[in-house]
Amino acid sequence: MTVKEKIDLLVDELENVGIVPVIKLDKVENAEKLAKALRDGGINCAEVTFRAQGADEVISRMTKAFPDMLVGAGTVLTCAQVEAAIKAGAKFCVAPGLNPQVVRHCLELGVPFAPGLSSASEVEQALELGLDFAKFFPAEQAGGLSYIKAISAPYSSMRFMPTGGITADNLNAYLAYKKIVCCGGSWIVPQKLLEAEDWAGITKLCREAVDRMLGFEMVHVGINCNNPEEAESVADEFNAAFGFEKKVVNSSVFSSTYMEMMKKPFHGKNGHIAIATNSVKRALYQLEKRGFAVKDGSVKYSAEGVMNVAYLEKEFGGFAVHLVLRK
Repeated sequence: MTVKEKIDLLVDELENVGIVPVIKLDKVENAEKLAKALRDGGINCAEVTFRAQGADEVISRMTKAFPDMLVGAGTVLTCAQVEAAIKAGAKFCVAPGLNPQVVRHCLELGVPFAPGLSSASEVEQALELGLDFAKFFPAEQAGGLSYIKAISAPYSSMRFMPTGGITADNLNAYLAYKKIVCCGGSWIVPQKLLEAEDWAGITKLCREAVDRMLGFEMVHVGINCNNPEEAESVADEFNAAFGFEKKVVNSSVFSSTYMEMMKKPFHGKNGHIAIATNSVKRALYQLEKRGFAVKDGSVKYSAEGVMNVAYLEKEFGGFAVHLVLRK
């Protein structure tokens, strides 16, 4: 596999995860416990910064305990650190700035590198080095999302991982922009919880961040009817009882926006439940980790190639579960 193919694979995996915890762990003996806490919270990824002594040992312990975990090395400033990170098992390297010598050395060793950028000149240097994925740092301090949109406009191939000032409150605003793959941050692994060895607390913060990122919300319930006449009749009953306006469309009849009567039996024994999410792609990744498989052949894409519809294999109380991309 070429380095470019590795970078593309890395980007796809990071896009699924959405959130990359930036970790400074002083006690290397806690590496496995921290990795488990992250995974239990739905984040199978970590950027272990070389700002802490023993970072390479932390990476080694994490990757040995959980070989499928996407563990990278952060604050990689020298070629020697590149070699230490790779030897420890790091699957990618990240830096706060762009040092061409360090980037080339890492790529020559076959490992993706995401340098920190904050200007158009640095974007062009990264492109010249053969990169199309980079860290944008420090994100908020350098101008935030509006600046990223402005600076990325001339460079259609460059994709970003903003880090610095990212919080639960602004995460989704960043992730909604098509050129942002994921966001890095330390708010879900605060130093006080690491020092207290509060693994349950870290898992809780991770799960809250994942759920907020996905933004699950029920948008309507679909009821299977035997024919169009029955579908309209049920909608008329909802209108008579509750004043829900009826709207007839191609395959169903809506009663307000929350009830959909199918003109003929569709997915699910009784019907379906539509759940909106900020990202169907990330939602399916997380749901599969939680034990809920996607139904074969149910995934659909928009004209721009964005996953926007999918059904789960499992029915809930006789209802199929239908994921839709939030508009």
